[in-house]
Amino acid sequence: MLEAASSTRGKGAGVSSWPPLIVVLGPTAVGKTELATRLGEALGAEIVSADSRQVYKYMDIGTAKPTPAQRRRVRHHLIDVVDPDEEYTLAQYKEMAYAAIDGLHAQGKLPLLVGGTGLYVRAVVEGWTVPRAKPDQELRAHLYARADQEGADAVHAELLNIDPVAASRIDARNVRRVIRALEVYITTGIPISELQKKHPPHYRVLRIGLTTTRERLYECIDERVDGMMTAGLLEEVRGLVARGYSYSLPSMSGLGYRQLSLYLTGEVSLDEAVQLIKRHTRRFVRQQYNWFRLSDESIQWYDVAWDCYGDVCALIRRFVSG
Repeated sequence: MLEAASSTRGKGAGVSSWPPLIVVLGPTAVGKTELATRLGEALGAEIVSADSRQVYKYMDIGTAKPTPAQRRRVRHHLIDVVDPDEEYTLAQYKEMAYAAIDGLHAQGKLPLLVGGTGLYVRAVVEGWTVPRAKPDQELRAHLYARADQEGADAVHAELLNIDPVAASRIDARNVRRVIRALEVYITTGIPISELQKKHPPHYRVLRIGLTTTRERLYECIDERVDGMMTAGLLEEVRGLVARGYSYSLPSMSGLGYRQLSLYLTGEVSLDEAVQLIKRHTRRFVRQQYNWFRLSDESIQWYDVAWDCYGDVCALIRRFVSG
């Protein structure tokens, strides 16, 4: 698809000579994986995952990883990167994503950056300078304890005092990101917003967004969750615990795992846990649309209620050819 060449990321070559990067984004359950797999086959491309949960090993069903058949059809990168109890940061992801993208360009292949984690997609496409402050577990535990005792709004208010720019970007309910921003400031003395400067990479980027009506998307979510349960999601969670992975791990806070852990610890019934997965997934979709706005003119949106594969494939071919 491409002529093999060294990546021009970060160099001074003209825009027209920059290598292409195709981004396929959208909310969970909208059909990104299958469309990207079809595109990869047709275009000789490979997929670079932009999913913050699919990086974890042994967590296949609940994270909706590409099936073995899909991975045989098209090579996928940045899946099964770390164990569930390993720390994995945005800085690590960004570095690995650039390495994968640049490696594909060097081989003359087209990279497809595919996923619904807006933080990952934007960090790569916009070239965020991600703080590399090492995690301070003692400080982090103290901040989490404060959040539990005083509430999420209290720690968000502290962030607002020291870094109003970061506070305006981070939802108070996202306690993990609020605490990380506080941790960075306390350990470095520099607001995280100052450290997160943007240096866009020298790629020609085409953003393709998949969407549909909220009603249809919610139906797809319900079907997906039911399918996950049939496929053995409960057994997958039990297996993780049997391997020694704690319910308290960040990896186990993901959709499906957190709710089923409540069932396994006797806090809710199985039916209640399944309903919680569906409800929290719908809420997550609403959060995803805060990252990927339908009004964003840099994104070419397609409604998956119609078979958009042909149109998307033709658009990519025109874009790559310049």
